[in-house]
Amino acid sequence: MSIQAVASDSLLNSVSDAERETRIQLAAAYRLLNHFGVTDTTHNHLTARVPGEADAFLIKPADFLFDEVTASTLEKYDFQGKPRQDGPPQLRGGGLIIHAGLFAELEDVNVIFHTHTPSIIGVATQKHGLLPISQHGARFHGKIAYHDFGGYEFEMAMRAPLIESLGDKRVALLRNHGSLVCGDSVGDVYVAHHNLEFACRNQVAAMSGGSELVMIAPEVLEHIAEQDRANDGRRKNGGKDWISLMRLVERVAPDYCD
Repeated sequence: MSIQAVASDSLLNSVSDAERETRIQLAAAYRLLNHFGVTDTTHNHLTARVPGEADAFLIKPADFLFDEVTASTLEKYDFQGKPRQDGPPQLRGGGLIIHAGLFAELEDVNVIFHTHTPSIIGVATQKHGLLPISQHGARFHGKIAYHDFGGYEFEMAMRAPLIESLGDKRVALLRNHGSLVCGDSVGDVYVAHHNLEFACRNQVAAMSGGSELVMIAPEVLEHIAEQDRANDGRRKNGGKDWISLMRLVERVAPDYCD
């Protein structure tokens, strides 16, 4: 989506071109996840660091459903949860503990998705975690962090253990809880989250019948990793998938960029 294709909303006219484009991309991600059924009422957040403001990020209002989010309704906060625009209240809950905490600690991360889906929670609850039994799952071989459940992520003391669990990984399954997917751009993270969700769906389906599972051989996993490395450039910013998804959001939720 080009930054030229924006509504005339006063807030969007008052921010930089780079922030406007980030707002549009992030709003599109919210609406697309809603379209594909990745929602948990008002819970969960997709967030993005504000270009040109290294200590600020965008997040949906706490009481919004995903299908209500637009580019201009996204709220801007600093990493202490203080609003950077008029109107929003002090940030709390997962937005403050998870998102602000990770942005403050991980300078290479510009976008974070935190979601709860039945398949992701199901696999996060399985002791062995995500298994290499599908090509979607193979993408994450050796790249998944696991974080033990310690209660609702509402307390500041929960920031440090989460950051420690994530380590140098950028995808995590939160035991008994959900997932975190972090990355450089909205497109990158959206596509990575899609692949994680599919991998978890595949695993839940494969295990539902009680049959013995066929694992992908280690040498094939290594070959897949090499194939992925060779295609990194083509997949940057979500590649052709994100381009096509931006066409889809124009059809199913054209007000996302308002």
